[in-house]
Amino acid sequence: MCAYKNHIVIPIDFSEQCLIALNQTYNLARLTKSDITLLHVIDGDMFSAMISIFGDKEEKEKIYREGISVELDKLANEARAKSGLEIKTRIEKGKIYDCVNEVATELEAAFIVMGTSGASTLKKKMIGSNAVRVIGDAPCPVITIKGKEHRSGCNTIVLPLDLSKETKEKVGKCIEIAAFFNSAVKVMSIVDTNDEFFKNKLTRQMNQVLEFLQNSGISCTGEFINDDDIAEGVLKYADKVNADLIIIMTQQELEFTDYFIGTASAHIINNSEIPVCSIRPMERKDTTEYVI
Repeated sequence: MCAYKNHIVIPIDFSEQCLIALNQTYNLARLTKSDITLLHVIDGDMFSAMISIFGDKEEKEKIYREGISVELDKLANEARAKSGLEIKTRIEKGKIYDCVNEVATELEAAFIVMGTSGASTLKKKMIGSNAVRVIGDAPCPVITIKGKEHRSGCNTIVLPLDLSKETKEKVGKCIEIAAFFNSAVKVMSIVDTNDEFFKNKLTRQMNQVLEFLQNSGISCTGEFINDDDIAEGVLKYADKVNADLIIIMTQQELEFTDYFIGTASAHIINNSEIPVCSIRPMERKDTTEYVI
């Protein structure tokens, strides 16, 4: 089992959703013996535009930073008292997605945990630009939390499988998390074809993954779901089994930009009231898009 790096980074903008994400991170931090770093990013361009007409830029930034520091320290003190964990604070200036990933890289973070409100109706299958860019270039798994309900544990993990080379990479991370929380893992594959060759390959892969989980001491079951919409099939199944976490593999859509992840992954992250753990595949020469 891989060792954790003992850091969890949580971007903080003081919104309700980021505070929910903080509260839901306590158990993960305890079990992985991780410190939590609360990171507030001052968006340089936005801040410059906001204060440009109000006088001395450096002085205004100093005052703003001092105010944020007071609020961040107050939040950290409340979190320490509530959780008994080591809570650190950090303020950076720049692009939010760049700063989050740079700090996570520097700290060798085990996870980034982000509160997200999902997409607007105009964006439909894309998530907010900051969240999608963090996920698309993150050095570690990113857990996004959209739901309002506080989850104190992780009893059930949903692990979707497809036939990509990358899909098995998330099994190792699933085993780590399941072992910490003593979770049961529900392995599932979406079947949207009557092709027997395809279904036989899926069956062999599922059996291999189930055997690997069982040999690692993880309680698990496997199921095939008929649905012509991969993302909706995953979400409906996760709701049906009352899952506490969905683990997906993300892959960039290279025809747009390295920062946009596959539409099925984005749809799951956008619409899931259940926390989603997104894992980037290792870089390969083959650039075929794989979704979950």
